[in-house]
Amino acid sequence: MTGSPLVGGGLADVMPAVADLLGAPVRPEPSPLTAALAEAHDGVQQVCVLLVDGLGAQLLAARGGHAPRMRSMAAGRAPGAAVLASGYPSTTATSTASLGTGLHPGQHGLLGYQVRDPDTGTLFNELSWEPAPGAARGARAPDPRRWQPHPTVAEHLAAAGVAVTRTGPGFFDGSGLTEAASRGGRFRTASTLDARVEVGLGALRAAARERSRAFVSVYWGDLDKTGHTHGWESAPWGAELERVDAAVADLAAGLPPRALLLVTGDHGMVDVPDDARWDVAREPDLAAGVEVVAGEPRAPHLHCAPGAAADVLAAWRERLGHVLEVVTREQAVDEGWFGPAGVDPRVLPRAGDVVTAATAPVSVHDSRVQRPELEGLVGMHGGRTPEEVLVPLLVAAGRGLGG
Repeated sequence: MTGSPLVGGGLADVMPAVADLLGAPVRPEPSPLTAALAEAHDGVQQVCVLLVDGLGAQLLAARGGHAPRMRSMAAGRAPGAAVLASGYPSTTATSTASLGTGLHPGQHGLLGYQVRDPDTGTLFNELSWEPAPGAARGARAPDPRRWQPHPTVAEHLAAAGVAVTRTGPGFFDGSGLTEAASRGGRFRTASTLDARVEVGLGALRAAARERSRAFVSVYWGDLDKTGHTHGWESAPWGAELERVDAAVADLAAGLPPRALLLVTGDHGMVDVPDDARWDVAREPDLAAGVEVVAGEPRAPHLHCAPGAAADVLAAWRERLGHVLEVVTREQAVDEGWFGPAGVDPRVLPRAGDVVTAATAPVSVHDSRVQRPELEGLVGMHGGRTPEEVLVPLLVAAGRGLGG
């Protein structure tokens, strides 16, 4: 990873640690996060994970004046708190799958915002689970359970007798991304952040009354949306961070005695100036030899015409090597871009022949296959910089656990 090292583990280690705490391990060996959490919080019966889309560790540190509760949780470093690496690319679809499955991208196979299905050649969006703009008539996204066949940790917990509740916007329920990355247990629709906090606390308290095990996941996406629209250094982003901080305080204050709250993000963000953007559709030297631009603006994956990969690699390094890491797929795998366990053979063709990651505040688009509004975003992510990759793991415990 470019920049700061992975500090406390990876995002893929969070849910295996939850499973360890609830007595239903999913790995032969405990998660690297388990020991510190279990030692300080022995006897956990319920766990809530709040996933705040776009909550980067370095962003929180820089704007912590808007988040006194989370700032104190980060500064106090409650036992088990850490800074985690989200993985590559640092984007919602990939990170959601890493969190949900306990696997790294090279195993779960959700490799970015837009990915080419090697079986059909269709470029599709892993957030909306729909073919990308410009797709052939009749093109379809793959079956999400075929695309990501591994059981999720939520499925595993539910099969082990743990009450699993997930809450988020209604369109998440049964969506392609949810079915691929987060399936398992029951889904409760809630529109507002306060309503999701209420759903989460209600599920935890119901389990506490029955002295039973429970896992609750709460998702909030508006911090990321605000960053995309206004930038993470903007006043609106700070105001949204204040809302999130208030919700964290409410969740922490309402925990049952033997419940644990874990707060994390899926990625951070960088703000990209208007004059630091390229469109492959308007750059013949970047388009030459490239059949499909997949990935996202800060991490394009280039699927090349037969025999063209070496020329494409050289052209992109010559033109953009000062602002992008540009490597072959094989080099990315060898260097662990997709995780420490390498890449599953079925997943490998989903990565581009040439793989890139932005190292500066820039973006590379392809208006032929991307929604036009992408080029107008201010805050972006997907690269391997610390601002994008590092996310916090914040911990609060019910009064019966300490911490």
